[in-house]
Amino acid sequence: MALRPLQAFLVHLVLIVAVLLVGFPLIFAIIKATQTGGQVLSPYLGLGDALGKNLLTAWSGAGLGLYIRNSFVVAVGITVLKVVTSTLAAMVLVYFRIPAKGVLFVLILLTLMLPSDLLVVALFDLVNKLGWANTYQAVVVPFAASATGIFLLRQHFMNIPGSLLDAARIDGAGPLRFLASVLIPLSWNTIGALTLIQFIYGWEQYLWPLIIIRDSSHQVIQVGLKSLIGQASGQTDWGMVMAGTLVATLPPIIVFTLLGRQFSKGFVLSESK
Repeated sequence: MALRPLQAFLVHLVLIVAVLLVGFPLIFAIIKATQTGGQVLSPYLGLGDALGKNLLTAWSGAGLGLYIRNSFVVAVGITVLKVVTSTLAAMVLVYFRIPAKGVLFVLILLTLMLPSDLLVVALFDLVNKLGWANTYQAVVVPFAASATGIFLLRQHFMNIPGSLLDAARIDGAGPLRFLASVLIPLSWNTIGALTLIQFIYGWEQYLWPLIIIRDSSHQVIQVGLKSLIGQASGQTDWGMVMAGTLVATLPPIIVFTLLGRQFSKGFVLSESK
């Protein structure tokens, strides 16, 4: 049913206002990233001409490039491990006959109710005993599994016809061959959605790297942004801080752009399922 002109106008007006409200912090950061230190502290909201200088200072002078590289390594490592372990675990829960499989799945879901902050002390002690402090594996390996990923892929695998498994067995395909030739090709959208979620999760890590990483050569961007802020407010170049913040948001935006379609399709169940 088509909307009347007045109704359509009001709907579009509400949507435009909502977009502006949600996007205002980003718009504000973009504007201030182009300004000098004096302009940032003023009520002036026009574009400046210091964007290049602010970006260069943040990237080279404040070591933002190193933090970006570290975050990329950590985010990719977490993403790969979580996608692989979630895929294998979901396959086991759906296609393998194991005792108390339902109870095991419930226990996995219960971990979602456990705040990660409660594990910090025990995890810190374990990582130190392993000698992993100030290393990439200290911020990657503890996040190698994902209950959310297992849940998503399990639900997806349950919608795949069981006849495909029977056909694969008749052809002599083993579990790994079935996974590589059947499950993964039929699950690209769900895997893409999970990849996007986990990459952003890995990129946004702050508390744990702040605790376990003391060497700036392995520190991540979220903690590195804090180092851009001077100890005294009068010494902080807020234009540089805003420029650094914009740079830190680019990788998640790029990944979302590349996997946005898979993200949308990954959570939509077609009517045929």
